[in-house]
Amino acid sequence: MKHLSTATMPRRFSRSILSLLAAPFLLGGCATIADAPLQQMLEVHAVLDYQEVAGVGCVLTNDMGRWFVVAPGRVTITRSAAPLVVDCKKAGAASGQEIFGSRPDAMSLIGNAVISAGMGIALDRWAGASWAYPVNLTVLMAPAKVAAEVNALQRVETRVF
Repeated sequence: MKHLSTATMPRRFSRSILSLLAAPFLLGGCATIADAPLQQMLEVHAVLDYQEVAGVGCVLTNDMGRWFVVAPGRVTITRSAAPLVVDCKKAGAASGQEIFGSRPDAMSLIGNAVISAGMGIALDRWAGASWAYPVNLTVLMAPAKVAAEVNALQRVETRVF
């Protein structure tokens, strides 16, 4: 039977503790490495004159892609640190556009700051893993102008001799 000397015992113990403390740094703490979902489900609503409008076609766009939804409705998009542009239109009735910024997820920021000493923030910003948009998006619509109204605005009131 092999006996451990008292000199090797603390060395083995300190290696074990050091390995346990180093594991989170080696395994990663950022949302990208931790397989955070890159997809996010959003709910889109369109409002005209303080009332919700149904059957409005909306296109959502960011640097990761483009998605379509009929408001009110839900759509799954790809997260990004870039703003999300929501462009909605109801033929002959109204149109509107809103821009929604993404915000960092608090838990991912804490994980990045504590575990990876902030190094994961740049990777997560590039991949969009730790960024999220507001879950409920409301687009304020403006009434469409009638063709007669548009013609009246374009009419020139000068006499031709």
